[in-house]
Amino acid sequence: MSRSAAEIVCEYGPFPGVDHVHGVTYDGKHVWFASGDKLNAFDPASGKLLRSINVAAHAGTAFDGQHLFQLAEDRIQKVDPKTGRVLATIPAPGGGGNSGLAWAEGTPWVGQYGDRKIYQIDPQTGAILRTIKSDRFVTGVTWVDGEVLESLEMPPGVEVSGLESDGGKQFFCGGGRSGRVRTVRRPKRSSATDCGSKGPVDSASQ
Repeated sequence: MSRSAAEIVCEYGPFPGVDHVHGVTYDGKHVWFASGDKLNAFDPASGKLLRSINVAAHAGTAFDGQHLFQLAEDRIQKVDPKTGRVLATIPAPGGGGNSGLAWAEGTPWVGQYGDRKIYQIDPQTGAILRTIKSDRFVTGVTWVDGEVLESLEMPPGVEVSGLESDGGKQFFCGGGRSGRVRTVRRPKRSSATDCGSKGPVDSASQ
């Protein structure tokens, strides 16, 4: 696996009232990010903050094509983005200590920071279906076509808290305590590779 410097394309924020970005996801039109007690949506074309939902939002965020899924301590909440209502909750693996969250293959995938693992879980019960070990502390999870070919290194002092692919040429990266969200260009090598499968990509720190 090769390593290269991450190319930051754009930076959004800081946003009013936001001092920490946790999870990040993309619904095809808007970028959503968790900020502790709210889920927030902004327009990636203009950077304008469009709306906020009052819901516990302590870590990873995901979108399944219809609903938002949000880590909140020891549980995962299913949220209606139109009304802001929490429709259901399931237990998070390990009883907490979770970080990244992604949706792929019809299920949530949960990063666990301290255990350096990514779990595939049942969306109805929270039962662990599969475990992937990481060699680093997992701070965010997303899914893209292909397999893990390259590691991107952010500039010194730039924190990553949450990660999401736009399905194309870039990633949205939560900026942790900076209160910002950044876009990073997806490496040309991996974007041009089609291995006939999908694989999880984690943002991590050693």
